Amino acid sequence: QVQLVESGGGSVQAGGSLRLSCAASGYTYKTDYMGWFRQAPGKEREGVAAIASSGTTTYADSVKGRATIAKDNAKNTLYLQMNSLAPEDTAKYYCAALMGGPRELWLLVHRVTYWGQGTQVTVSS
Repeated sequence: QVQLVESGGGSVQAGGSLRLSCAASGYTYKTDYMGWFRQAPGKEREGVAAIASSGTTTYADSVKGRATIAKDNAKNTLYLQMNSLAPEDTAKYYCAALMGGPRELWLLVHRVTYWGQGTQVTVSS
């Protein structure tokens, strides 16, 4: 069993930055592949970024150049740094543990094995 708890969400102005955190506990050996997903009201949940224990990362086209995913293995904590935020980034952001495999599959929602409760990010114009 893995528990994931997000924090760091809030309200920011367009153009601002935010860093989300995710604390993992339990069977952390199951967290070698982790990612961030988001869901806005009325829209499908989508992958934002993912990272493997090797340090390899992948990002959705919508956030490339603006988002950075990182993991502190000593603290069992996952981070998502987002810059140049826009109203379109407004959503509830979820931390997730996911299945290993080809990098091209990391951001697929159906491959997530554990979800956090989510943290709200609201970007005002």
